[in-house]
Amino acid sequence: MPRSGAGSDMSGQLVECVPNFSEGRVPATVDAIVRVMLGVPDVALLDRQSDADHNRSVITLAGPPAAVADAAFRGVEKAVELIDLTRHRGAHPRIGAADVVPFIPLEGVTIEDCARLAERLGQRIWSRLKVPVYLYEAAARRPDRANLENIRRGQFEALVREMGTLAERDPDIGDPVCHPTAGATAVGARKFLIAYNINLGTPDLAVADSIARTIRFSSGGFPCVKSMGVMLESRNLAQVSINLTDFERTPLHLVFETVEREAGRRGVEVVGSEIVGLIPAKALEMAAGHFLRCENFRPELVLENRIAAAISKPAGLPCFLDALAAPAASPGGSGAAAAAAAMAAALASKVTRLAGLDSGPFEEDRRFFAGAAEGGTAAPRPAATLALEVLERCAALERRLDDLQVPAGLASGLAVAKTLTAAAKAGVLEILRIDPDCLEDAASREAIEARVRSAGT
Repeated sequence: MPRSGAGSDMSGQLVECVPNFSEGRVPATVDAIVRVMLGVPDVALLDRQSDADHNRSVITLAGPPAAVADAAFRGVEKAVELIDLTRHRGAHPRIGAADVVPFIPLEGVTIEDCARLAERLGQRIWSRLKVPVYLYEAAARRPDRANLENIRRGQFEALVREMGTLAERDPDIGDPVCHPTAGATAVGARKFLIAYNINLGTPDLAVADSIARTIRFSSGGFPCVKSMGVMLESRNLAQVSINLTDFERTPLHLVFETVEREAGRRGVEVVGSEIVGLIPAKALEMAAGHFLRCENFRPELVLENRIAAAISKPAGLPCFLDALAAPAASPGGSGAAAAAAAMAAALASKVTRLAGLDSGPFEEDRRFFAGAAEGGTAAPRPAATLALEVLERCAALERRLDDLQVPAGLASGLAVAKTLTAAAKAGVLEILRIDPDCLEDAASREAIEARVRSAGT
């Protein structure tokens, strides 16, 4: 998992920060924002998701409070430089290039500590970038600003007109003038929020709007639920976009089953759901036994899994390369080939996630190849057996990559994944051809050749 600083320490005080940026269609812009944030020592990237329909990216960071706040500032600074809100169009409401920057306590930190962190970051954003700041949730200075919806009313376009004219629209920090291209930023402190979308089998946005009104608290629905209807132009589907601000009061399955029931009353099916960002393990445990039709679930979306990975694997690639360079039998050529395939699968996973497609098969490949690079994840097997498994998985990966259709902005990433897969495949073929351990007798040689032919090489 990407992180900064080989000697980073994720123990002690931990906060999470989930900045939302108003860009989900240009990967290079999001790459630049993430890169500067990860330039801060001791900060780990837990998750990154972009959505072209929402035209928005959600980045999840964790680490010591001061380091995470510094990383958040650098991300806001880069967003102000690169994102022009006057040209931004997307389904998700927004007031700024860096739209919201919430801090969430994880370990050894209180919500009050996070509120003070938000206040300090807000002051820095204004003094250095001249972007006015609103404080929300637990950091709010005014009761009406505890709810982010009140701050976002009318979005950037209304804020430009009303800030400085209507006193209730003036920022908490800074002069009452929107930044001309970056708008304003909302900085806050809150409990863990689950961003959850439910996709309907209809292009009728009015259906999604009606269901959203039924479930959201402000319209008389469930406590701690915020929701709105959104149109997914790329899929020609309407979506109920939901924020659960306290999943223990209103659990995930209750919301899903209510949306499903309300959709059925309107003659519409639910075609699936998706988690945006991360989700606590407890929220999944509470929903155990309920079918949520989650299209994008994978173990990496569980908050505790991502934090554990950040703690336990600070420098995986350098360690592997040190072992590969060492004068020892293992890892050797097979490990290097598997590592190339693992990088190809990881890159394919990134590309599909950025394109809003299912990354599940590529994540499975990545786990297999990573295990093979370290000598296999199960009981020891003959060299030929492991090499053939890598070859066959490479062939399958190659076919999936050939079938993958992605936007032009992601074509280079896909091309690199294909090149890495071809290199891994060629390397394994050389091992099977040359390594005497793989050719013990004629029978095994014939079996190997048959499997190589069936792999399409």
